[in-house]
Amino acid sequence: MSIDIQELKRLILSAAEKELPNDDLDPDEPLFGSDSRLSLDSIDALQISMAIQKRYAVRLNDSKETRRAMASLNALAAYISKA
Repeated sequence: MSIDIQELKRLILSAAEKELPNDDLDPDEPLFGSDSRLSLDSIDALQISMAIQKRYAVRLNDSKETRRAMASLNALAAYISKA
């Protein structure tokens, strides 16, 4: 399955109720952590995970697996594509 990065970005922003930064998001930019401009937290991760499950029928079960998958837009798209 091929994942549209723009669609995935909109899904993440909507689920986390965040605004897109003025200069957009780079697909390799960190989504979480001190380097993230979105300031996503664990509640956002849960909301995003639920949105991904609903939209793509892909579950993110393990916390380590979830952290790796949600590292960036590209990492998440690759994870969903392989599921």
